[in-house]
Amino acid sequence: MSQAETAARQAADSPAMVRLARIGLACRGVLYGLIGVLAVQIALGDGDREADKNGAIGMMADLPFGAVILWIMVVGFAALALWQLSEVFFGSRKTLDRAESAGRVAVYVFIVFTLLTVLLSGSAKSEDKKSQDVTGDLLALPAGQAIVALIGLGLIALGAYWVYQGVKKKFREELDIGRMSPRARQVMDRLGLAGYTARGLIAGLAGIFVVQAALTFDSDKVSGIDGTLRAFAKTPVGPWLLVAIALGLLLFAGYCFGESRWRRT
Repeated sequence: MSQAETAARQAADSPAMVRLARIGLACRGVLYGLIGVLAVQIALGDGDREADKNGAIGMMADLPFGAVILWIMVVGFAALALWQLSEVFFGSRKTLDRAESAGRVAVYVFIVFTLLTVLLSGSAKSEDKKSQDVTGDLLALPAGQAIVALIGLGLIALGAYWVYQGVKKKFREELDIGRMSPRARQVMDRLGLAGYTARGLIAGLAGIFVVQAALTFDSDKVSGIDGTLRAFAKTPVGPWLLVAIALGLLLFAGYCFGESRWRRT
């Protein structure tokens, strides 16, 4: 490893960076918790905000000292992005692990961008609209339908992987089990099972919408988190399925808070 690579790795593993990344994990919990609250409100017929990251950020922006909270989240998510970027280059040699870290970098950078947009301009574009615009641009490309279909299948596979992680408790690999009490391990197992399953179902349904968009050449079929959550309320089960998914997101928020304490670094 070169001197520059060694310095970069040491910076990523520094106590200050680790503390900031843990703050970022807690911020992630806040974000998922608020999305869960918004989804519950929608299920009960009282949701006037979008149940997605933009809606959650907008809710925080309206709170007293909301801007301060959002700036803290900018720092936390930026630290998470840098931490995961270091995992891409210096972490596991397994291709799947590196790809997962790269995906997290993209997500965290997007959240930082959204946070800064809200802080500097006061609002951000709807995630559903963003998804539809991007899908429309991709469909216009040569072989665009195939590209969009592959993205949809990738989302479905990601959803299945998250459900697998939850059921098989693979998330334990990211936790410092040795520092946890038996009770804490039991609680984290339950939170992780419910949370990863809920996230997997959301990703899977979103992937189905993307595949439909590819087959029909219609970008309006695509939904972001908000549109996907609302679709759960339109199933024969009615709004109660959305309530169950929303509770899963709230439990995943609890998992994120636990992860911020016991995450292996």
